[in-house]
Amino acid sequence: MGVELTALHWMYLLFIVLIIGFMVARKDTSFVCIIGIFLLGMVATHSLSTAVSVVFNSFIYAITELLPTILVISVIVAMSKILTATGINDMMVSPFAKLIRTPGGAYWTIGLLMMVISWFFWPSPAVAIMGAVLLPVAIRAGLPALGVAVAMNLFGHGIALSSDFVIQGAPKLTADAANLPVSQVVAASVPLVLVMGIVTTVTAFILLRRDMKNGKLRSPLNENVTAAKAEQPPSLLSKKAKIAFAFMILFLFALNVVAMSYLHLQGGDATALVGGTSIFILILIALFAHKQNSFEEITNYFIEGFQFGFKIFGAVIPIAAFFYLGDTGFAKIIGEYLPNSSHGIVNDLGVALAHLVPLNKGISAVTLTIVGAITGLDGSGFSGISLAGSIAHLFSTAIGTGAATLTALGQISAIWVGGGTLVPWALIPAAAICGVDPFELARRNLVPVTIGLVVTTIVAMFLI
Repeated sequence: MGVELTALHWMYLLFIVLIIGFMVARKDTSFVCIIGIFLLGMVATHSLSTAVSVVFNSFIYAITELLPTILVISVIVAMSKILTATGINDMMVSPFAKLIRTPGGAYWTIGLLMMVISWFFWPSPAVAIMGAVLLPVAIRAGLPALGVAVAMNLFGHGIALSSDFVIQGAPKLTADAANLPVSQVVAASVPLVLVMGIVTTVTAFILLRRDMKNGKLRSPLNENVTAAKAEQPPSLLSKKAKIAFAFMILFLFALNVVAMSYLHLQGGDATALVGGTSIFILILIALFAHKQNSFEEITNYFIEGFQFGFKIFGAVIPIAAFFYLGDTGFAKIIGEYLPNSSHGIVNDLGVALAHLVPLNKGISAVTLTIVGAITGLDGSGFSGISLAGSIAHLFSTAIGTGAATLTALGQISAIWVGGGTLVPWALIPAAAICGVDPFELARRNLVPVTIGLVVTTIVAMFLI
């Protein structure tokens, strides 16, 4: 069954191409996104005043959707500043510094730990824990902050989230849409996940080492890890107090991990637990370190954290606002102006593409990869994987084989793009914790992820 494409669909597609082009050209995309939102509102409502209002309302919607991420990043940054200001951070990282001595060791150690933790608790809380503890160690070992962000992003939001072997949220969605058992989709995804993961992470590491060697990679140290050290004297706490607090923090985060497992906390709930723990750590340390000035200093640390969080997100909110229009956000922001048969602009474009191509094993694999990538452009990675499962079911019925492999391929493509390693606001947690530009991280990931998707698609053709 086809879908009805309207002027809104074609205009949205045009602006997607423009935005990608601006990103590749290293140009800021905020202006393009705002114009795109305005024109979509104008075409849909035929009202100038409404179209102007749509721009503002889209920003409100984007901020509302991103607020939990902004909050946890701001809190982690605030905690990180007081750890560095008091010297506790040095005590925490010294054991790891003995284990991680080279940039390569830092990249693979952080990446593999991130992957394992993300399998059990999803990437967002894993980013918070890993960034707070291991970022300074990696930087001291010679791996730039951007390299740390790449490792956490590719292993966590890439390999772990796209495979989702433990929680199985993603395979459940795609398997249900494809009318397959979850176990069958998980089994089919194993070789594809391995290929995608190995190709992408190895390629990214080679490019990192090349640019580090050539001096092209100049990633600044995380300002929340370094700035406080320059501002505050190192004698706020005694050495014994620093050691005690360092063990307390590691113990509390370990308790977080245990609680996540025992209470089955995942995603936002797990992130909230990490964020709340960080708030209390900040308060407790401030009470001991700043004594009579602790109340004022607690507020100052929170202010610095929120300044950092909103500074990072300032460039992301306009582009997030535009891409939210591609999904359920359209009706909430602009209104019910799409055809009744529509499942969102992005999903409609994916379905239309699927109905335009001839069917054989090769074309089916390529189409599922492209459809998955398109549906991932809304920045969630999960909103379009049901569509990928449905299309995989249609294609496998037509060619008589490969249902599970096609389903897994669409799932991997959607989540690697939108879950995310390429869409800037989806990879913000890793970028913000590491203090790097999310757009620069997206550009750094573009070549490895593209190569990975191409190789994985080719492999899938032989497995169908």
